[in-house]
Amino acid sequence: MLDDYKETQPVVYQILKNSVIKNKNSHAYLFETNGYSKQMDLALAFAKYLLCPFHHSNIDDAKDCSICNRIQDGNFTELKIIEPDGLWIKKEQLSELQKEFSTKSIESNQKVYIINHAEKLNDSSANSILKFLEEPEENIVAILLTDNSYQLLDTIVSRCQVVSFRKDKKIECINNESKTLFLIANQLVDQEDQLYDFINDEKKKEKIDQIIQFIVSLEKYGKETLLFSKKLWFDVVKEKEEYFSAFRIMQLFYQDVLNVLYDRNIEIMEDYQQEILSVLSKNDIITITSKLKILMEEQEKIKYNVNSNLLMDKLIIRMSEVSK
Repeated sequence: MLDDYKETQPVVYQILKNSVIKNKNSHAYLFETNGYSKQMDLALAFAKYLLCPFHHSNIDDAKDCSICNRIQDGNFTELKIIEPDGLWIKKEQLSELQKEFSTKSIESNQKVYIINHAEKLNDSSANSILKFLEEPEENIVAILLTDNSYQLLDTIVSRCQVVSFRKDKKIECINNESKTLFLIANQLVDQEDQLYDFINDEKKKEKIDQIIQFIVSLEKYGKETLLFSKKLWFDVVKEKEEYFSAFRIMQLFYQDVLNVLYDRNIEIMEDYQQEILSVLSKNDIITITSKLKILMEEQEKIKYNVNSNLLMDKLIIRMSEVSK
């Protein structure tokens, strides 16, 4: 329930609760989750708070509420949750949502839909949801969740009330694994059980190490990295689904390089300070921001089923040219 987040997400809690109490709900919310591990649980708690006729916000009050219980069980007709179908959220999923929500509400005076990983909207699905947001109906509330709001269309962001989550305070060393691995995992997975699985998988740590070594080699050898990209990249990142995470790890690394350039603390990549210093010596703020932009642009192309070899060749060439 929403009261469960009063301590861990006090600002978010107050914004969401006040929006209902003061009858000033937005027709669309964009939750910038910042790696918060219970992002989906919080979104569901807010959906319950909106849809419940009594606006229950704690478990004791809601235990006998049929609507709250049905939402928890996943069988309430006025709530729709959309997850990526494979790598991306597809237009057909949004068309089905619009069809379902075009009918009058039966069980509640509101309808709510949640789009998890909203950054995985492709062009057609993004345009489809944009039309839905441009002509909002009074009784429909959208909740979009993303760790990467910069990957959403500006026109989508501008039509939402942006609510930024506080990062997890709880940094645990599970099985003596590093803080860095925990923080990276927190950026890549949604659920707590997935977080533990990630941290306890030794292959994940090895894969992250190899991705960082790819960056170091790219910075050192430039376009010559094309000659040994198989060993550095393709032997490690093999499946299409892995590309998005690998690109995200590279972005996190360069963001921490940027943090150091701005005399800020390293946020995530503490285990790779030596590698950060190595990259730092070859770049300034302009080249790092350019490389981050290139990574985001090339990551976007994964949506279009481009050839993996061509994608990485182009990435290596573009990143190398910026370094000159």
